[in-house]
Amino acid sequence: MAYSAITSPPPLRFHSPFHHQPPKPRPHSLVFCSFGDQKNPTSKTSCLFKPNKNIPFFSHQPLLSAPKLRFNVQYSAGEEAEPLVTDATNQEDFSWSSVILPFFFPALGGLLFGYDIGATSGATLSLQSAELSGISWFNLSAVQLGLVVSGSLYGALLGSLLVYPIADFLGRRRELIAAALLYVFGGLVTGYAPGLNVLLLGRLLYGLGIGLAMHGAPLYIAETCPSQIRGTLISLKELFIVLGILMGFLVGSIQINAVGGWRYMYGFGVPISLLMGLGMWSLPPSPRWLLLRAVQGKGSFQEYKERAISALSKLRGRPPGDKVSEKQIEEALVSLKSAYKEEETEGSFLEVFQGPSLKAFIIGGGLVLFQQITGQPSVLYYAGPILQSAGFSAAADATRVSVVIGLFKLAMTWIAVLKVDDLGRRPLLIGGVSGIALSLFLLSAYYKFLGGFPLVAVAALLLYVGCYQISFGPISWLMVSEIFPLRTRGRGISLAVLTNFGSNAIVTFAFSPLKELLGAENLFLLFGAIALLSLLFVVVIVPETKGLSLEEIESKILK
Repeated sequence: MAYSAITSPPPLRFHSPFHHQPPKPRPHSLVFCSFGDQKNPTSKTSCLFKPNKNIPFFSHQPLLSAPKLRFNVQYSAGEEAEPLVTDATNQEDFSWSSVILPFFFPALGGLLFGYDIGATSGATLSLQSAELSGISWFNLSAVQLGLVVSGSLYGALLGSLLVYPIADFLGRRRELIAAALLYVFGGLVTGYAPGLNVLLLGRLLYGLGIGLAMHGAPLYIAETCPSQIRGTLISLKELFIVLGILMGFLVGSIQINAVGGWRYMYGFGVPISLLMGLGMWSLPPSPRWLLLRAVQGKGSFQEYKERAISALSKLRGRPPGDKVSEKQIEEALVSLKSAYKEEETEGSFLEVFQGPSLKAFIIGGGLVLFQQITGQPSVLYYAGPILQSAGFSAAADATRVSVVIGLFKLAMTWIAVLKVDDLGRRPLLIGGVSGIALSLFLLSAYYKFLGGFPLVAVAALLLYVGCYQISFGPISWLMVSEIFPLRTRGRGISLAVLTNFGSNAIVTFAFSPLKELLGAENLFLLFGAIALLSLLFVVVIVPETKGLSLEEIESKILK
């Protein structure tokens, strides 16, 4: 079924595309205007306005979105007309059936990342069991256990670093295919590991796949989906991460009493990785990436343009080379050339730390940094041990309660999916981060003087994961995928992913030593104080991007 949104026409207001201020009144001038829907040129509005066909239009049409209403203004006293464009944008008609696969296969990369989180929670318990581990090296030290838990995160950190200089060369599609292959090899090596060193190698390979997938997936989805559902689809990718966590918890719950159960927990993701790789192989490259390569002069301009038209036609389920896709590509090229006509076609290695790109990195990098240093890795990766210390002494009980937490995360993420394009990004962030701070203070209180009430710990965990899933979980990755300018988007997102996994690995590895040094009550108190600081960051720094195309975000917010 095709979907379209109808918006009422805005009041007649003129805004300069350069200053976004109404033009000053000009003495002795009579204004003539013409406007109409580009899709229906016969539809016109006339009153005291006279159309002028000699005045060129300046198109700022975003790729993959519907045409804008266009205006031109002429002054009868011989003054030069100013090109104007409305802020209102008609939304693109699209078929949901054509959107599903370009979302689903990249989102599997997020599902496999989440699966690693959930499976690790049970695998660490299985690995350390003398009876159930099935190995002779089960007696792991705190450092060795920390390496097993955070090994995939260190791999993700390395993957984010490696992809920084080659992101725009690889492209989003090839990057996701490479991620799927690394998932396959990492899962196989980990599942068949004869010793600790091979196990750590497998965790590193799997982590490299995470780094590439979490960079390429939001890029591919954001660049190929219609702008009016971008927030919904990027949030759905977070839902896939939650589904992966829940799947990992479920597999862990089933295999927790099996001898060598940790091998099955880590090997279960291999078939899903193969599906992801084959699916990405069947999808076309991102049209925006192809246009970027064309403007950068990385090959035949006409060839890249034709490939972009073909890719967009396939993504929208249209006949090859259809006129609608060709028109959208033409208008996107005009926008790209206009944006970069006074600059080098390719951003420099350090441009991400300058101008609009630096502003974008502060916003996106700050969100993913606070996402981690408010304790998220500790609460998720150590869900089993935390619940055991709260009174669920049997490993099986802790794993089953983790499944309940996973279901709750799923429900809360679905709320974010439904509301992110309705309420906007900022309200969800502000409300969710406030709840995160409260839950961390409750965990601190539990360990300090409420130890006789284990339900307090469970309630605090539920509050934490619920608020995380309507705020930092989906919104951080959504903002990262849409906030960077196109010319530095690949490198900017790789830096944001690097920031995310770097802080994730550090917090995860340091959790146990810090807990011994500070005590759990003071550690969660520290996380709570950081959560309050992150709330201030959201209120003061983070903008609202609801309803804006990627091109509008670049022109209106970053400049």
